[in-house]
Amino acid sequence: MSVALFTHPAALEHDTGEGHPECADRVRFLLRALETQEFEFLIRETAPLAPVAALQAAHSEAHVSRILAMRPAPGEFEAIDGDTLVSHGSIEAALRGAGGAMAAVDAVMEGWAKAAFVAMRPPGHHAERDRAMGFCLFNNAAVAAYHARQRWGLMRIAVVDFDVHHGNGTQDIFGPDKDLFYGSSHQHPCYPGTGMAHERGVAGNIINMPLPPGSGSDPFREAWAYGIIPALEIFKPEMLIISAGFDAHAADPLAQLRLREPDFLWVTEALLAVADAHCPGRVVSLLEGGYDLDALASSAAIHVRGLMRL
Repeated sequence: MSVALFTHPAALEHDTGEGHPECADRVRFLLRALETQEFEFLIRETAPLAPVAALQAAHSEAHVSRILAMRPAPGEFEAIDGDTLVSHGSIEAALRGAGGAMAAVDAVMEGWAKAAFVAMRPPGHHAERDRAMGFCLFNNAAVAAYHARQRWGLMRIAVVDFDVHHGNGTQDIFGPDKDLFYGSSHQHPCYPGTGMAHERGVAGNIINMPLPPGSGSDPFREAWAYGIIPALEIFKPEMLIISAGFDAHAADPLAQLRLREPDFLWVTEALLAVADAHCPGRVVSLLEGGYDLDALASSAAIHVRGLMRL
């Protein structure tokens, strides 16, 4: 199946400082894993810059202005919080992360790609409507969803998230809108401390499946098979956006779930089945977390293989 890969060298210029887990090597290792022969038919595209108006659809004008005004000199940093840093190259990287998500939506809506994967950083799912946090500046999934509405006239858009951390930002943005769905499996307790099962949004449009530390394949698959996917089937999305974090892998240093590569393939295939049934297979996948470099690379590769239906 035709799958588009969106990325840009600007992802490597978002400098988070020595020892920070959300580092440029994340994208380097991932892209290297996608250079083998089995990925030769990926449609390789350049992530464009997102326009300011598209960011303001998902975020407040004040938030967008605050982030865009941060322009540290080369070699310097501005700290939003203890985890979230802005360097000289961060703003272009963030704009191209959001722009890549928008371009991925266009690719699947125009039909020249059946699915798309965006390999950019910083990640996005912790960025709330009015706050950057948790390594994230702009919420790429939310920007993509609103772009699908404004350019393509779609209304019922779902974001599903298998990152080990709850996407508090996506929930914050989607919760008040009954036509936006957010479903997440994540470790609890864990950063950022949100994502309880009783957090249901304005119309049951939020589905959270918290998993205790140490959970492996069986609890993860049950959470999706009996929790998120049935709710997604009822919602009947017109487009499916995946927040693809790979930090639930057993090797990841930032949390304690115990997934392996076959689990990421399983959930990818299950989500493709939902997309086939409700939105002609239209799937956009966006890189979120994943901090063990080898586990990230191998997990992302098997996820993209799933999107390609190899």
